[in-house]
Amino acid sequence: MPPHRPHRSRSALVAAALLLVTAACTDDGGEGAEPDPSDPAATAEAFASALASGDVAGIAFVAPTTADGVEEELETITTDLGPLRPEADVTAMDDPEGDRSRATLTLTWDLGAGVEPWTYGVDLRLQWAEDEWAVDWDPSVVEPSLAEGERLAITHVTPARGDILGAGGAAIVTTRPVLRIGIDRGSVDPATASTSAVAVAQLLGLDDPEAYRTQVEAAGPLAFVEAIVVRTDGSFPLDEDALTAIPGAVALPDERPLAPTTTFARPLLGTVGPATAELIEESGDTLRPGDTTGLSGLQLAHEEQLRGRPGIEVVAREASGAGRVLVARDPVDGTPVITTLDIGAQTVAEDVLAGVGPASALVAIRPSTGEVLAAASGPGGGGYSTATLGQYAPGSTFKVVTALALLRSGVAPDTELVCPATIDVGGRSFKNYDDYPSGRTGPISLQGAIASSCNTALIGESDRVSQADLAAAARALGLGAEPALGVPSFPGSVPDEAEPVEHAASMIGQGRLLASPLAMATVAATVAHGAPVTPTLVGGQDVDAGAPDQPLTTEEADTLRGMMRAVVTEGSASFLADVPGEEVGAKTGTAEYGAERPPRTHAWMIAVQGDLAVSVFVEDGPGGASTAGPLLEAFLRGLPPG
Repeated sequence: MPPHRPHRSRSALVAAALLLVTAACTDDGGEGAEPDPSDPAATAEAFASALASGDVAGIAFVAPTTADGVEEELETITTDLGPLRPEADVTAMDDPEGDRSRATLTLTWDLGAGVEPWTYGVDLRLQWAEDEWAVDWDPSVVEPSLAEGERLAITHVTPARGDILGAGGAAIVTTRPVLRIGIDRGSVDPATASTSAVAVAQLLGLDDPEAYRTQVEAAGPLAFVEAIVVRTDGSFPLDEDALTAIPGAVALPDERPLAPTTTFARPLLGTVGPATAELIEESGDTLRPGDTTGLSGLQLAHEEQLRGRPGIEVVAREASGAGRVLVARDPVDGTPVITTLDIGAQTVAEDVLAGVGPASALVAIRPSTGEVLAAASGPGGGGYSTATLGQYAPGSTFKVVTALALLRSGVAPDTELVCPATIDVGGRSFKNYDDYPSGRTGPISLQGAIASSCNTALIGESDRVSQADLAAAARALGLGAEPALGVPSFPGSVPDEAEPVEHAASMIGQGRLLASPLAMATVAATVAHGAPVTPTLVGGQDVDAGAPDQPLTTEEADTLRGMMRAVVTEGSASFLADVPGEEVGAKTGTAEYGAERPPRTHAWMIAVQGDLAVSVFVEDGPGGASTAGPLLEAFLRGLPPG
C-alpha cells in the first residue's frame, strides 16, 4: 500500500511537488536525480518535463511497460513532426484514491512565430507499484484522441505569394500560367522511363540529358519528375506533338509568379525557385526542403513580405497513410511589394538594349520624385544587374560634375579656356578623343568645352579646383549618396585626395572615379530637379542619404542645365535636337579602361528631358555619341506618350 498521506488541495499538491523536484535537483544525486516515489505529483512533474525531449529514463512505468518502450513509442508517434515537440505543465493533481492517482497536463505546441499555439489538456494516470508511483502509460497522454498505431504528422499549407507591382499598381510579377514538363514514372515501366528521360531532355534542350535520366531513375515508381517549367505564351519553342510521342512524357498545367517576359527587369526583380540548403540554414525554421522562395533581387530582399506565413495542420496518421486533422492554422498570404517601375518605360529600355553585345544598361529616373522608372541591364551582362551594381569610370559624363566645381571656383560659362591638342601633367600626356573636331581647339569657353567634350581644356584647369572640390561637387549632384532601392546598389565613388596626374584624370571622369549607370542617372536627375534626388524603387525604405556639405543651388542647376542643352544644340549630341517633346539636355562620355594598347573604352551618355533623367552605358564601345547615343535616342523616341 502507498504511504498514508493527509488530504491536500490540488494546488497544495502541485506546489509541494515543485519543492520536491527542486530538492531532488540539488540533492547529492545532482542533475538527473530520480523523482520522489512517495509523491505522485513529483512523478507527474518529472514525466511532464521529460515529454518534450522523449527521454523518460528514471521514470517508473506500470508493468509491463518500460521506459525504453515508452521512449520508442514516443519516437514513433512524433518522428514525422521534425523538431516540433510540446511543452507540458502539470496544471491539476487529484488526491490519491488507494493506489491510484491522476494528474492533468496542459500541452502547448509552438507552431511558429505569429501563429496561435496548439494547447490542450490530457489525463496522466498514475499507480502505486510496489514502493513507488508509476506512470500508467497510454498514447493518449500525447494527444487525447490518439488511437493505437496512429502517429502525429505536420503539413504546411503554402500561402499565395505576393505580387510585385509597378507604377500605378500595374502587376509586374504575378501568377501566370505555365506547363511543368517531365516524366510520369507511374505511366511507364522503369526501362521506358529511363529512355524517355533522355528523349525529353534532348527535345527541351537541357544541358545534361544524362543527369536528368539519373534523376528519373532514382525517383519513386509513382513520381512525376520535372524537367523544366515553361510559359504558355509561346515564348518557349515547345513541339507538343513530339513531346506527346515520348512515352511517359507529360506537360502539367500550373501557375507560377512571373514577370511579363523572361527578361523583364530580371536582374532587379530576381527569381523564385526551390530553397537552397544555404537559404534553409539561414532561415532558421522558416524554410524547409521543397519550399519555394526568393533567390535573388527584390524577390529575395523582400522574401518575408512576399512569402506570407504558411498554414499548418497537425494530423493523426494511420500506417496506411490515411489521416485526420487535429488542429489547423490558416495560411496568411503574402502582400505585394510596390515598386516605381513603369512597365512601358522598362519595356522600351529592354527592347533598346536587346541587341547590344557587351554588358549594357539604361536607367530612367523621374527627377521630381526620385522614382526609378526603368533599370534595364542588357543581355551582355549575363544576368548581372549592370544598371544598379556596375562599377565603371564615368568618363566625360562626369564633366557635368567638373563644370560645377569650376563654377564654384569662379569660372563662368563664357570664361575663356584653352583647348590644345594635347596637354602634359606630371609627365603624362593627355589628349582629346579621336574624333574631336579640329576646329574646336584653341580658345574655347567653359560651355564650349563641355559641349564639345574637350578633355585638355578641363585638365588645364586642374590647378583651379582640388580633388576635394571635385568630390564635394560630386556629392552635391548625388554621386555617392545611398539610394532607396530596397536591393543592393552602387552609388558611385569619388576620392577626396589624388596625386596631380590622377587629379588631372579625375577632371575628365577617369582615375579612381567609379559610378554605376544608376549613379550617373542620379547626377542628371539632380541637375534637372535643382536639388538632391534620392533614387527610389520600393517605398518604405529607411535610407538616410545625408545632405551634401555644399548643396546644389538653383543658380548652379540653371547653369548646368544650360550647358547640357548646349551639348545638344552646338556639341556632340546634336542628333537629339529633333527628339519630340520638351528640350533635351545631354552629356556624352567615353572612358578608357584596361591595360590593352590602345585601351578599350566604355561608352556613356546622360540626358534630361522635362521630368525625366536617363543614363545609358555600354561596357565596350568606341564613343559615347556613337555607341550610347543611338540607344538613348531610341529610348526617348520610343517612350509611350505622357
